[in-house]
Amino acid sequence: MTTTRPLIGLSTYREQCRWGVWDVRADVLPSDYASSIEAAGGIPVLLPPVDDPAAAASVLRRLDGLVVCGGADVDPERYGQAAHEQTSGWRPDRDTWELALLEAAAQRLLPTLGVCRGMQLMAVHAGGALEQHLPDRVGHSRHSPGGAEYGSVLVRTVAESTVHRLVGDDFLARCHHHQAVASHPGYEVAARAADGTVEAMEAVDRPFWLAVQWHPETEHDRGLFRGLVAAAALAGS
Repeated sequence: MTTTRPLIGLSTYREQCRWGVWDVRADVLPSDYASSIEAAGGIPVLLPPVDDPAAAASVLRRLDGLVVCGGADVDPERYGQAAHEQTSGWRPDRDTWELALLEAAAQRLLPTLGVCRGMQLMAVHAGGALEQHLPDRVGHSRHSPGGAEYGSVLVRTVAESTVHRLVGDDFLARCHHHQAVASHPGYEVAARAADGTVEAMEAVDRPFWLAVQWHPETEHDRGLFRGLVAAAALAGS
């Protein structure tokens, strides 16, 4: 008997890219995300930003789970703030599309995981706000040392949370974020860094709706992705 593997949508960039003889617009995402979904037993489906956000509901009717992936800063106008001097590079195409995906996912109670920017966008979708430049508060840059380097941050999970069940008590997380969630209506904190920064949050009134600031796709531990795929399989059964 063949068991159907859950289809998990992954949000992507649309960028100018070069490979071989080509220099063209392309839909791109680090392959670690798709590899993590495959390793957890799911089938990854890339969801590039499209012009019509109304398409999100139709797309998600065909999927069993969603990952809102990492990337650029969220446009501060989305949460009613002027831009900090260190806030830059926001992508209106991704903001619009991914907020539409989140709204459609919420309507369906679709199992959803936010990663880094994805966590921040989930907070904004719920009516929350962001700290636009985390070093202003914590006094260090260990969450994002700069360039393509990941920071190493001690994270402690909240006992009895879903995140705790999936990843354990405390560990060094690989992070790459200069912003953080300041307010998160409808979510409970599921993990914090030693400096108090919210590193994970989850909605307790939904079957699987959580987000983390670190980058689990770059780690050997696939607990969060296994949890997502298991929830997606259960929801689709």
